[in-house]
Amino acid sequence: MTIEFVVNMFGKTFVIPETVVNVWLIVIVLFIFALIVNSKVKKLKVDEKPSNFLNVIEMYVEIINNLVKDTMGKKHIKSFGPYIFTLMTFLLFANLIGLIGFTPPTSDYSVTLTLALITFTLTQFFGLKNNGFVGYLKGFTEPIALLTPLNVIGEIANPVSLSFRLFGNVMAGTLLMTLIYNAVGFFAPLVAPLPHAYFDIFSGVLQSFIFTMLTMVFIGGNLD
Repeated sequence: MTIEFVVNMFGKTFVIPETVVNVWLIVIVLFIFALIVNSKVKKLKVDEKPSNFLNVIEMYVEIINNLVKDTMGKKHIKSFGPYIFTLMTFLLFANLIGLIGFTPPTSDYSVTLTLALITFTLTQFFGLKNNGFVGYLKGFTEPIALLTPLNVIGEIANPVSLSFRLFGNVMAGTLLMTLIYNAVGFFAPLVAPLPHAYFDIFSGVLQSFIFTMLTMVFIGGNLD
């Protein structure tokens, strides 16, 4: 399913790519979903048994909080739990949207690079905040000053590798599924479910987990 917007402004034509449109669709869906959950939680009484829906949400929140606790430390759950929860949820929706015929936003490198740059910015911010400017710069000279150029390159390479890992895996799955549909044609409903299970579900969930875990590792490395 292809959705693009063409906007004419200042005498020029701008085409908003399908992947960007899908990002906003996911954001809108998640926003509505958050409102529904919030409404159900507020209506729940203290002595009332939560519904299965709220139990699942609570279980998911607990899983994310445990990941934050194990990777970044218990004291950082309150600060980073909501962001990690949002990141993981967005990535899951973005990677699994291919199951209903939409192009995954994460198959667009501009999307994965943006997410990786957010991680990079947070990493550098907390590195400066917790170590001070001098301590931050000194970290690039460890264990010996001779390795400073390599440390700088390694720090810059983190968002590049993080974004390419997610982009490459999702894009490869999208291209392979397109080839499979073109090859089998009429028999697609019989052949496609198994590749979808691997490329969309297994690989999609795995890449969401890996990206989120690396984000926590990179940021957590600069926390006190």
